Amino acid sequence: MTVQVLADTAAAGTSVLAYIPSPPQGVWQIGPFPLRAYALCIIIGIIVAIWWGDKRWQARGGKQGTVLDVAMFAVPFGLIGGRLYHVATDWQKYFGAGKNPVEALYIWQGGLGIWGAVFLGGVGAWIGCRVYRIPLPAFGDAIAPPILLAQAIGRLGNYFNQELYGRETTLPWGLEIYPRFDSDGQLDMMNGVSNGVAEKVVQPTFLYELLWNLLVVFLLVQIDKRYRIGHGRLFALYVAGYCVGRFVVELLRDDEATHIAGIRINSFTAALVFLAAIAYFVFATRGRETPAMLQPALLEGAHPWPWQLGELRRVGAAAEAADREQAAGETTEPGESVVLEKSAPAEPAEPEANSEPAVNESEPADDKDPETGAATPEAEPSGTDATKKGDSGKNVT
Repeated sequence: MTVQVLADTAAAGTSVLAYIPSPPQGVWQIGPFPLRAYALCIIIGIIVAIWWGDKRWQARGGKQGTVLDVAMFAVPFGLIGGRLYHVATDWQKYFGAGKNPVEALYIWQGGLGIWGAVFLGGVGAWIGCRVYRIPLPAFGDAIAPPILLAQAIGRLGNYFNQELYGRETTLPWGLEIYPRFDSDGQLDMMNGVSNGVAEKVVQPTFLYELLWNLLVVFLLVQIDKRYRIGHGRLFALYVAGYCVGRFVVELLRDDEATHIAGIRINSFTAALVFLAAIAYFVFATRGRETPAMLQPALLEGAHPWPWQLGELRRVGAAAEAADREQAAGETTEPGESVVLEKSAPAEPAEPEANSEPAVNESEPADDKDPETGAATPEAEPSGTDATKKGDSGKNVT
């Protein structure tokens, strides 16, 4: 029966398409609180990245819990950076006639630029690594695949929000976009519920990027196992690999975006960041850090959090003082202590008994009479000491 229906449909000149439906909604009300799929995907991605990143850090010889410690600095910076990049590149959505600038703070409605998230997240990670005194490049290598996996999970949030899709298409895997309405029947694409009627069918670019990210995650893990990459070079490969996929995806999109010379700004960003990542990979140090290099050089028991500014300063100052003390100790012989106080001048040594006066070799060996200029006879040595003749021919007493 089904075969006959398909045959009749094909004969009628139409095609049978298996389009991907969008979710009917992306927000569910749980009492007074809205549960947003976008925020949930971001949170799940962060948790997975921290968990897997810590496993990879320990496998490289690092201390358990270090990734979570540094993430407390990196994650807030990353969220702020992602939002800032989105607002800066899509400012027309929040500023101008009829716009509400306060909505620029509504991060739960979507809109995180990965470029800003990685940049400011990297700044936060650098601060965390400075605080806990571990090498940032090695930390980046450990968390590179987990970060990209978190990005893939986050793309599911774009699916629920019906955003980041491409141009209209007739491909069988095209994505159906539904209008959504609130309880009053007003159009509300972000918080409303769809009526099940597709408005258009588009390229599911979010899905393309998700699948590309998973492929690059697999390749990064395999490359890391085979070649034991370190010193930040695996992180550079992650950045370069992501840029390739993002550049292609941007070519398929036609949603509202800032353009430069007719080209989407994200395409420019992807190209420039790709070149920078490849340059770092080529010129960075080869090999991998030893487990000893991954141990936190922090005072025992010190564990400041990002919001403990006073504790951060105290621990940093104490760690620097410990470094100076260690450096000073390395310049002394074993068992020798470093004396910081100024010592008193040494007493002049008493001349030893029967010691001979030192010879001033700057004076001539043969004295002359000051009046006649004739040489005076050499004095005979006193006592029982015999005169010794040195290698230079001078008489040394």
